[in-house]
Amino acid sequence: MKRRDIVRRAGRSLKQSKVRTLLTSFAIAVGAFTLTVSLAAGEGSRQYADKLIGSNVNPRALFIVKDESLFGAGPAQSGVREYDPDVTATRTGVTIKQLTQADVDKLQARDDIEDVVPLYQIGIKYFTVEGSDTKFATDIGRYDSTIQNETAAGSLPSTGTDIQSSDIVMPENFADAFVEKGIFESKNDIVGKELTITIEKPATQPSQEEIQRALTSPNAPSAIAALTGGETRELRFTVRALIKQSATTLNPITAMQVSPSKAQEIYDFTTEGTSQYQKYTGVTALAKTNQDPEEVKASLAQAGYPSQTAKDLQNLLFSIVNTLQGIVIGFGVLALFVSVFGIINTQYISVLERTQQIGLMKALGMRNRDVAKLFRYEAAWIGFLGGVIGSFVAVAIGTLLNPWITEQLSLGEGNHLLVFQPLPVGLLILSLMIIAVIAGFFPARKAAKLDPIEALRTE
Repeated sequence: MKRRDIVRRAGRSLKQSKVRTLLTSFAIAVGAFTLTVSLAAGEGSRQYADKLIGSNVNPRALFIVKDESLFGAGPAQSGVREYDPDVTATRTGVTIKQLTQADVDKLQARDDIEDVVPLYQIGIKYFTVEGSDTKFATDIGRYDSTIQNETAAGSLPSTGTDIQSSDIVMPENFADAFVEKGIFESKNDIVGKELTITIEKPATQPSQEEIQRALTSPNAPSAIAALTGGETRELRFTVRALIKQSATTLNPITAMQVSPSKAQEIYDFTTEGTSQYQKYTGVTALAKTNQDPEEVKASLAQAGYPSQTAKDLQNLLFSIVNTLQGIVIGFGVLALFVSVFGIINTQYISVLERTQQIGLMKALGMRNRDVAKLFRYEAAWIGFLGGVIGSFVAVAIGTLLNPWITEQLSLGEGNHLLVFQPLPVGLLILSLMIIAVIAGFFPARKAAKLDPIEALRTE
């Protein structure tokens, strides 16, 4: 008997028991639905992660530190420890070994990296905006020219070019405070205005003689205040642009940003005389165009400077995605495992109900292997129907819900959590057919071994 005829006969046999066939197919469809959604979510998450990395991180970028525990490579130290002037304790009591200016100079002298810039943790006293005496407090960060930010107002230089030392940029939402205070009618009005930042140097411990002179001076309160207070300085900037918070921004901008040279000037002034002077958590750098970032990373590690590349960050994001996807796939596989028993049960019942029919087919010359094929193909049809139904429902519902999911998760225009691809869906349906055939192996074997004479006598 030809294979095509067996396939057609298997399809006709399933039509005779439509309800049972559909119920068994629906059991498989549940697993197919779950697996299709998980595959689409995994692909959508990977594409979104790629956009995050592509729009935020230069492929040649490296983040270099001195303490490998910052990358989760080892336990951070806490409790009693040997004193090290380069180690700083955080608020939680965990200690971090910092880079010193000597380390930065050493890194800047290397011939395999360039644009070595420390990360500054800068605090200011307050700032004021042109046209108002209202004082505002915030943090200052370094402008990163390797990231192309999207502007809500004003303009920024091209990627790789720093802003001027007299310029400052700020997140778009910062300007809302100026509108609320009535300083400007529109938040875009801040662009081009002068912003004055007041910074303060930490006070030093006065000597006994200085304290005595302050107490005996004609204006003792002012003298004591000047002695105990730190030196202040005012810096003036022009607001160049408002940065829009994009959905593909890896690190949300939460501080105003100044040029690297100005950031270092402020950091040095506000930390001079403290234990944090010229000490940094890490530095950013670029591998030179003729260097492989992974090879540079290995060379830095040998020199005692652990680092991470853009590829490391991408792998971290993908590992999170893969873990979540694996959990969802696990539920889908569990549903399929349950449906396998449904296929076996359905096929065994079919064999029992069609015993006489099997005996007649054998009596008319149908070979045992063709009888087995008939039932295996029936199982394959059930797997195909279940896979098609589950995948179709998943694609239909996912396509309809994608805009709503995008809005709820703030993924940004053009980004979708669920990305359906024909090849994975097709392979999934094929896999379900194979699983169904395997599940129908024992019922098919039982049908093939039936004795035709005994089968014809069965009532």
